Amino acid sequence: MIGRLRELARGSYGLLAGNVAARLGAMGAIMLATLLLARHGGAAAVGVYALMHVLPALVGSIISCGVAVAAAYFIAGPDGRDPRLPLTLVGAALAGGVVGTALWIAAAPLLGRVVFPGVPLIVVAVGGIAVLTRLVVIMAKSCSQGKEDLRGSNYVIVAEETMFLPVYVTLTVAGVHGLMAVVLGLVLSDTITGTAAWCRLARKGFFRGAARPSFALARRIASYGTRGQVGGLIQQLNLRLDFIILSVLAGPAVLGMYAIGSKFAELIKVGTLALSYILYPEFARDVHDRAAKRARRLIPRAAMLSAAAAIPLFLSAGLVITAFYGRSFHAAILPARIILLGLILDGVAGVVTGFLYGIGRPGLNSLGLGVGLVFTVVLDVLLIPRIGATGAAIASALAYTASTLALLAFFTRVNRARVPMGLGQVRTAQVVQER
Repeated sequence: MIGRLRELARGSYGLLAGNVAARLGAMGAIMLATLLLARHGGAAAVGVYALMHVLPALVGSIISCGVAVAAAYFIAGPDGRDPRLPLTLVGAALAGGVVGTALWIAAAPLLGRVVFPGVPLIVVAVGGIAVLTRLVVIMAKSCSQGKEDLRGSNYVIVAEETMFLPVYVTLTVAGVHGLMAVVLGLVLSDTITGTAAWCRLARKGFFRGAARPSFALARRIASYGTRGQVGGLIQQLNLRLDFIILSVLAGPAVLGMYAIGSKFAELIKVGTLALSYILYPEFARDVHDRAAKRARRLIPRAAMLSAAAAIPLFLSAGLVITAFYGRSFHAAILPARIILLGLILDGVAGVVTGFLYGIGRPGLNSLGLGVGLVFTVVLDVLLIPRIGATGAAIASALAYTASTLALLAFFTRVNRARVPMGLGQVRTAQVVQER
């Protein structure tokens, strides 16, 4: 088993384990921050913290046309030797961040009424700065990934979450309290993390020999990033749309049970995300045929690994959930186990996602995830009114399975239909023809 693990990510078990450890560390930091805010600022502080984690990054990604999604692909592939690339990426990110921040501030009164009711307008407006700071951090992470500095990207994954705690405590000691301390804590922690990450990139020669930005190159980056970020948005909908539907159709009490079971089952996705994160730039560096051959070899092994990870989670679900939340949450156990059954092959999705991103076909990955979204919506509407949280779990399990099978079908289609050529030639053709 250890030998198979080491063969993943080109014989480097340490890379995979390191990324998994970084993600788990980040999850732990978020949990600690949530506990601190719950005790110090109440539910409102926790809610603002959660929303400010997600919405500014989403706005920045959309306005910048997914430049952070595309960065690793362009850096790892032949375009990585283009001296115009570093400043083109940075310029696109900064432009998207500045525009996104301005739009957020302009929309602050509307956001205050609709998204942040009861939150002071000045707090909502200051939160707009996080559009820029979040994008700066995410770009540093993606550029480190593309430059094969996975240790650096792991540092960013951990630091972007752990830095909030000392910054927040420092602000409260300095006299900044309430929701403003939460928002400023997120902005300042991103600023510190992003500054450190970009200094590391500069030391490693990211800007060495950099030439002036290219608008033509920026258009190609935007094309790839837009297609890629559609998949990210669909993935978020797949993960959380069932929460909304379940709340509407079955009520908040049932949603609470399901949310706990779902969160527990999704622990298996930490390994899948790490696998995809590591393999994406690796595949981008290979020619197509070599990348496809390697992916075929990894797919069954990744399936075995995710299945092996699902077994202890399945068996321990009852013990862990009741130990942490009490016997009153016993109803969360069955949904957790059902969702785990749907995630048995999730490692396959991780390999295929990394492959499709690496060969410049993020649109196909988005389509594969879209298949799962259709299953989620249709089955939730059909099953939740009848069997509540269990129905939502069945819908999620089948949606995950459908997405994986769709991704496998696209993987087969891409490699069956392709005329062998170098990756550089493939990319040239894709500038016009890619989805």
